Amino acid sequence: MTNNDTTPVKPPRRRPWWRSHWLMPVRIYLVLLVMLAVFQRSLIYHPHQVEAVRPIDGGFADSQVHEVTVTADDGTALHGWYHPAGARSCVNDAEYSEHLQSDRPVVIVFCGNAGHRGHRDDVLRLFSALDVDTLIFDYRGYGDNEGLPSESAILADSRAIWRHVTDEQQVAPERMIIFGESLGGGVATQLAAHACRSGETPRALVLQATFSSLVDAAGYHYPWLPVRWLLLDRFDSQAVVPEVNCPLLHLHGTADEVVPFELGQQLFARAPRASHSGVPKQFVELPNIGHNNIDRSEFSEYGRALSDFLKQISP
Repeated sequence: MTNNDTTPVKPPRRRPWWRSHWLMPVRIYLVLLVMLAVFQRSLIYHPHQVEAVRPIDGGFADSQVHEVTVTADDGTALHGWYHPAGARSCVNDAEYSEHLQSDRPVVIVFCGNAGHRGHRDDVLRLFSALDVDTLIFDYRGYGDNEGLPSESAILADSRAIWRHVTDEQQVAPERMIIFGESLGGGVATQLAAHACRSGETPRALVLQATFSSLVDAAGYHYPWLPVRWLLLDRFDSQAVVPEVNCPLLHLHGTADEVVPFELGQQLFARAPRASHSGVPKQFVELPNIGHNNIDRSEFSEYGRALSDFLKQISP
């Protein structure tokens, strides 16, 4: 007997439309997390790389800035400039060392996350007008430096630069000013804390438009991403600033759209009330000023505040 009955084939069950639509945002979010994890340093560091950074790039004559090279712990050559105070000139290594043996203060400038040292001529001119010798170095991977930037490498490089000035050039730490703008404020704060811990307290730490931590700054711009879990380079300034026992000046624009004014206040609140020598910490508000339009000329509000501070801490 032949059975001609056939069992009907059930069509495949279709996934409810709402489930597919619900999964799509999740997939997109996960892709964004992966991209952030992989490319995060490209989002943090925006170097301007050139074959050579020339004095003319900053509007200087060749005699106004002297090329200085510091060798990092891993052998990377860190190129920078020395700009003598006032109308002085410097054309060779002998004059460089001679200038540094004067009684003038010496500032190391740590830049923000973009450009190179040739774009910071205004701060070099300001310190020069205030009779301060200036050293400025590009981070690895910036300007004419090789390598790739990262927090650990940049912080190690900052300590190598400090040793070059204080050990090789024998500049007393009490003559040294550490300056940092934006991301460079994270570098400067870490270096100042390291120097203070090591018993090499600098004359001062000067910060411009910097953050409590890079995590806080990233969280402000990307509140929908778990940056606290993902960021490799954290520049946690607020964790180390309590160790900074030198005089502190922080200048910040109230309309800063990159590093919110509140993050600067948050960092300042964590700093000691006064230096070990009794100088109260100072926070200067720059009304209606953003992140990239700060006037750093000698007679601006910024310039006057810096001048007054340097006079206050002068021995």
